[in-house]
Amino acid sequence: MTIQTYSMLINGKWVQASDGRRFESFNPATGEVWSTVPEATEQDVNDAVAAAKNALQGEWGVMTPTQRGKCLHRLGDLLAGNSEHLGRIETQDTGKMFKETAWQSTYIAEYLHFFGGAADKIHGETLPIDKPDMFVFTDREPLGVIAAVIPWNSQMFLSATKVGPALAAGNTIVLKASEHASAPLLEFGKLVEEAGIPDGVINIITGHGDPCGRALTSHPGIARIAFTGGPMSAKNIIHNSAENFAEVSLELGGKSPFIVFDDANIESAVNGSVAGIFGASGQSCVAGSRLYLHEAIADEFLEKMITIARNIKIGDPQADETEMGPLCTKGQIEHIENQIALAQQQGGEVLTGGKRSGAGELYFEPTIIQCPRQDMTIVDTELFGPVLSVQRFKTEDEVVALANDTKHGLAAGIFTRDSARSIRMSKRIQAGIIWVNTYRVISPIAEFGGMKTSGYGREAGLQALYDYTRPKTVWMNLSDEPIANPFKPR
Repeated sequence: MTIQTYSMLINGKWVQASDGRRFESFNPATGEVWSTVPEATEQDVNDAVAAAKNALQGEWGVMTPTQRGKCLHRLGDLLAGNSEHLGRIETQDTGKMFKETAWQSTYIAEYLHFFGGAADKIHGETLPIDKPDMFVFTDREPLGVIAAVIPWNSQMFLSATKVGPALAAGNTIVLKASEHASAPLLEFGKLVEEAGIPDGVINIITGHGDPCGRALTSHPGIARIAFTGGPMSAKNIIHNSAENFAEVSLELGGKSPFIVFDDANIESAVNGSVAGIFGASGQSCVAGSRLYLHEAIADEFLEKMITIARNIKIGDPQADETEMGPLCTKGQIEHIENQIALAQQQGGEVLTGGKRSGAGELYFEPTIIQCPRQDMTIVDTELFGPVLSVQRFKTEDEVVALANDTKHGLAAGIFTRDSARSIRMSKRIQAGIIWVNTYRVISPIAEFGGMKTSGYGREAGLQALYDYTRPKTVWMNLSDEPIANPFKPR
């Protein structure tokens, strides 16, 4: 097998690490090394930030918002046009289903189109100031150089939600790809020049948390850090931002409740739950990994869901017939096995799955665990895999208390035909995204983000665009009269 050799994108050039070091990337479906990427040094980070800063002062800085928007439109078109190639690479590097990765690359182009169209819609306002002869208005300007730290899962999506608003607002950006799967972002980088985006506006570096991530997020030239990942890394980033006072947005993990009432459309709710936890092999921040079933429909629901879970086709993520592929890393699957064993010790019952699949080392069966108590460790531990914990409830108040009894707060699903109840529940559940009678639906128009330890700040939507700018207030004296001498009596 030919091993692909990748380079980093800095100032429009494909470069190696300054000390020549590299690391390997494994194909989760086969366990084989398929590519190597540079291990960025602090010097490489400095070069990338310098390139981004220079680009702000060059051609990009004098482009009109409309011109910037056209660049994003072209980048979106190229993303969609290369979706099959990008999907194949992402599947090879992460193990995610090709059907999903190719679709994401196509649809996520809409995010770049959305922000491209919004680039010349950013505006300030005039203020009805309480001072005579004063005209006061606000303007909005780019923050500067953005550091975007991208996880390995949903790379095209999570990069687009950062690149789109950052560039539309006039910033430049340094993307740090995940050390677990860097290739898709580097392939994306090949489209940048073709889109007519000047050198240095988008830079892509690869490496581990230290030194690459640490040097980037603490760099004095960084104005804003946009991070998606885990809470431990987020704590380090917050600490690092004390060095540069950069603004920070965090989109972290979740343990999202999926609530089904007795009046719900059972078929729809079952399908929604299957997609919510077994889609992407459960490797999604918004995975509906806590299922709460009204006791009146619990047995029927579980019977239907277990039947589907047991018939999911596990195998090669590149194959059309496959429905679920492998997990991305060995650490994930070992963590899952440990947590399932602990759940059983604490009284949990594995209804289906619970072990590795025979398809390969990193393949795990769709797993459903019935949990008799809310205080079981697995109920509030993110596994990032195809494992669902199930509990039963009787009343609305009871399930609200159970759903909110978590340190997480990213997403929630509610299935009920009672419209009044759905509105009540959407107000009471502590999560940044609420889906009612649907799940895992996204759009560039709708912002998303979490609360509690699931992070803060929002991505997508017009609010994200303004988060990449700072307001500036301008006071203008319209009077022809000279300003009075403050030391001369009137």
